[in-house]
Amino acid sequence: MTRNCLAVVLAAGDRTRMKSSMSKVLHPVAGRPMIAHVMASIAATGVSDVVLVLGRDAEKVAKAGTLDGLAVESVLQTERLGTGHAVLTARDAIARGYDDVLVAYGDVPLITPGPLKAAREALATGADVVVIGFHTQNPTGYGRLLVEDGELIAIREEKDATPAERAVTWCNSGLMAINGQKALGFLSRIGNANAKGEYYLTDVVEIARAEGGKVVAVDAPESELTGCNNRAELAVLERLWQERRRHELMVSGVTMIAPETVFLSHDTVIGQDALIEPNVVFGPGVTVEGGAVIHAFSHLEGAYVAAGATVGPFARLRPGATLAEGSKVGNFCEVKKAEIGKGAKVNHLTYIGDAVIGADTNIGAGTITCNYDGVNKHETRIGAGAFIGSNSSLVAPVTIGDGALIASGSVITDDVPADALAFGRARQEMKPGRAAVIRDRNLAIKAAKKSQK
Repeated sequence: MTRNCLAVVLAAGDRTRMKSSMSKVLHPVAGRPMIAHVMASIAATGVSDVVLVLGRDAEKVAKAGTLDGLAVESVLQTERLGTGHAVLTARDAIARGYDDVLVAYGDVPLITPGPLKAAREALATGADVVVIGFHTQNPTGYGRLLVEDGELIAIREEKDATPAERAVTWCNSGLMAINGQKALGFLSRIGNANAKGEYYLTDVVEIARAEGGKVVAVDAPESELTGCNNRAELAVLERLWQERRRHELMVSGVTMIAPETVFLSHDTVIGQDALIEPNVVFGPGVTVEGGAVIHAFSHLEGAYVAAGATVGPFARLRPGATLAEGSKVGNFCEVKKAEIGKGAKVNHLTYIGDAVIGADTNIGAGTITCNYDGVNKHETRIGAGAFIGSNSSLVAPVTIGDGALIASGSVITDDVPADALAFGRARQEMKPGRAAVIRDRNLAIKAAKKSQK
């Protein structure tokens, strides 16, 4: 849109009902603070400037609300005198003069750009105030939107509504857009002659109409306008976000066998024809390319999985794990800050950390890279086509060349040249009959203990 816009985001809400030591809007949905979700949707509407109205944890909320491409400033709401008063805390910014002023809330993280754009478009076509509403089968507790001849004539709170008005299922979300040239005039006329002595933003509807202004409402899905006041409602938000994102991915060509058991992060990227089995958790920073398979009960965070690679079941990819095309990290394996080369296999019961594994190398069961000396981390480098026998310990820093073979059960502390065979274990010795002697001795000790009881 060519019109400029100021968004005023109310984020000073108390954390009392959340029973939390931190501000409500800092609580995460899909691994991202609620306020950050709201700011991302605002940015997608073409808004250039934002004022965050803050209360507790002001610095932390301001940091969480910072987004590239948005000019964000913060103001502190020192008194809680209602939504109208909160918006007027941004008076100086509103007075600079914008075509549109958009009012949003920091605890409505499921809002998408669509309803916000619709509200701004209504301003562009002549409305002075635009209220974003939603239809619900359970309107109890919400203000009702009363419309005549296509215009919004009032927002009626439930306690003040007639039986006929209470039957209305179109409800007020609290989000609103106001003609920027008239916003200060409307907001300044809001009074507090009510039972609570507060300044209600909803009064702008009647104020604008009294001055001959045009007031309309636009519709949005109920789920997008779901707010949060406690941990139970936070769980609802998480569920709704997950359902929406899973659907988007499946429609884009991702297969999820049991989608309700897959949990995504806000930035999870999964390519077409990838297969995600049940009970998989994606932490932040994961990209899975097309054709990859993530088997059941795997956990990925900060990882990259290339096309055709396979993960799990019961695998953990930690930050910095990079799997090349066609590679495999199998069951009960953990990979951290390591590159697994093309076609390489880390099949089972293995830890690979701070390492580079060459193409087509095979890592046997029970192998670990001993990367930590108690103070510092060290790197293990394994060339292409190497074979690491089961139950080997590779003590970093160490380099194993292309095509090298490490015998099972070895502890490797020195570099191994290409195509070399390395043993790092004691030679096996035989003691005929010794097992029977030890067994008889142990049985005698056990019998003696029983006789003493």
